[in-house]
Amino acid sequence: MIQTEKPESIERGRVDAGACLLPVSVIVAARNEAHNLPRCLDGLRNFGEVYVIDSHSTDSTCEIAAAHGANVVQFDYHGGWPKKRQWALDTLPLAFGWVLLLDADEVMTPALESEISRAISNPNHDGYRIALQMHFLGRQLRHSDASFWKLSLFRRGKARYECRLKEQDSSMADMEVHEHVVCDGPTGRLTNPLVHRNVESLFRYIQKHNEYSNWEAKVWLARGDSEQDLRPDLWGTQAQRRRWLRRKFLMVPGFPLLFFVYKYIVRLGFLDGVPGLIYCCLQSIQFMQIKAKIYELQVLEHGRG
Repeated sequence: MIQTEKPESIERGRVDAGACLLPVSVIVAARNEAHNLPRCLDGLRNFGEVYVIDSHSTDSTCEIAAAHGANVVQFDYHGGWPKKRQWALDTLPLAFGWVLLLDADEVMTPALESEISRAISNPNHDGYRIALQMHFLGRQLRHSDASFWKLSLFRRGKARYECRLKEQDSSMADMEVHEHVVCDGPTGRLTNPLVHRNVESLFRYIQKHNEYSNWEAKVWLARGDSEQDLRPDLWGTQAQRRRWLRRKFLMVPGFPLLFFVYKYIVRLGFLDGVPGLIYCCLQSIQFMQIKAKIYELQVLEHGRG
């Protein structure tokens, strides 16, 4: 039986910084990711240390992580804030001055690794946004505006997740959904993307997005509970622009259908074949779920009143 380490049992500095190519601490969030995790960890062999933050997976996630030399730490979510990745940033005895956040379905490339090596020596930036090269049902999505940027690399202590909702529970996932990392200093963009295997199992994809829609509906109705740092802005970053558009148009009648037309027709999603069609449909259905759950919560609140 695999023995997972607790944060308090991991001594800071046990990694020999001079023996590694990249003095970067990598945090990989995982739960039942045995299918994806080997690819992810294989690409991280040249990084100083890797933590896999698990949520008591029932598959071989922990065994795979340990076999790749990663530190396995269990996260027990009891609701509220912080969630998984912010908890890891607050709790783990990270050995290096730079942190890279990855999901188990994201894969490092040699080109991006080399770029990171150069970027962390730049004293003028405290964080970097990295693009995701989206792969869905075995095909790279080149259209439908599927790719997006995340602030995934930053100096330790210079960045944190915004808190958009304090009162959360496990029905809304145990890690951050669409909370974004906010950096206190200047940021830049890296040229090379992470390879993002967005789905290998539609069952798991739909399950995760069902939890995400619970969170989205709660956030929509609890704006006063927010301590968000990322301001909606049409002319800001991609994340700010998406947040602005969602706030302005989510409750427009027929928005899920309009969104499908935009993604599949205007943004040429049809050129990505059947995976493109399924992706655009599921994205639109998620917005329908969010709207329906907002309505459900309003009906329940009215009934209690």
